Amino acid sequence: MGFAPFSTPYDWSRLSAAKAVASQHPDGMIDLSIGSPVDDVPASVRKALAGAANDPNAYGYPVTRGTKQLREAITRWFAKTRGVDLNALDAGICPTVGSKEGVSLMASLLGLGKGDVVVQPRISYPTYEIGTQLAGAETLKTDVADVESWAHVPGVKMVWVNSPSNPTGEVLTAAQLHAIVDAARRIGAVVVSDECYALMDWRTAGPELTATDCILGSDVCDGSAKGLLCLYSLSKQSNMAGYRTALIVGDNEIVAPMLETRKQIGQIIPGPSQAAMAAGLDDLDAVLDQRARYRSRLELLVEGLRTAGYEAVMPEGALYVWVKAISGDCWTDIDALARLGIIVSPGEFYGDKAYLRVSATATDAAVNAAVERLAHAAPTA
Repeated sequence: MGFAPFSTPYDWSRLSAAKAVASQHPDGMIDLSIGSPVDDVPASVRKALAGAANDPNAYGYPVTRGTKQLREAITRWFAKTRGVDLNALDAGICPTVGSKEGVSLMASLLGLGKGDVVVQPRISYPTYEIGTQLAGAETLKTDVADVESWAHVPGVKMVWVNSPSNPTGEVLTAAQLHAIVDAARRIGAVVVSDECYALMDWRTAGPELTATDCILGSDVCDGSAKGLLCLYSLSKQSNMAGYRTALIVGDNEIVAPMLETRKQIGQIIPGPSQAAMAAGLDDLDAVLDQRARYRSRLELLVEGLRTAGYEAVMPEGALYVWVKAISGDCWTDIDALARLGIIVSPGEFYGDKAYLRVSATATDAAVNAAVERLAHAAPTA
């Protein structure tokens, strides 16, 4: 395992000029770019963090594989929210220091390198490609659900799935996921499914807790975790980005050696954060409250963008409105929106410079203010 150079453009400093313009707006800058949570961490999580501050897992070295309490909470969460029995699958569990390190180290931890090919969605989170480049492997960008576009390509060893998608919000069906799993198993490739937005499913209108299909669901994996890994994070469901609490579950023959490697290099969630993570997984009422906030903000942003002339639609899932730039170029629209004091993400970061990503991870006041500004000015004027 070594780190090769990476070249994928994901440089947020490129928004500096637009931010300088936006900051001059009389009512200040509204940042709808980076998807960093802004709402309170649930009280249950804060209480668990404080209560664990002097536990043996805090003053001593924490457990790499997670405490018994955490592992049981992860198992309960998958059963309650995803309909997945990790025990029946004999699935391995690996807590990670946030989801980004799990994503960026994945190809390296799988031992991939020169000559190996990693398949990923054409429009996607840039760290998939960065992680592949760090491992020295090659990237194939395609429509992952179109298995014929990659299943016969020599050297494919890993397939990234992201549903709901960051940035597009697209959700894959169980049938699509099943086809991906079948094709990957036929060629001996590992499927890694990034499901960090799984509870942010907007396809139904009710307030109940719904989730997208899981790669480890029985109708997807045929009752076996072989060759499958699922990633999840508490950053969005529980506003715990700063706690660095995420996980990998799946084929124990893959997870077990990952745990051993992580133990040797010290990639371990701090003990108090493990206790907080368990509390966050169990507090589904707080998740429901947060879902309601995000749904409302997304609906407002879609309405505001439409008023400004964008062809915006409610995403199927996740926390972003993925919309085509009116000018046809993301940077031109970013400059125009900056004059309204609004900052959004360039689609170029995700694979298409003709689009913008507008994040709902902003306060209600900020979202309402952005909608008001969009209603009173044409962004490309």
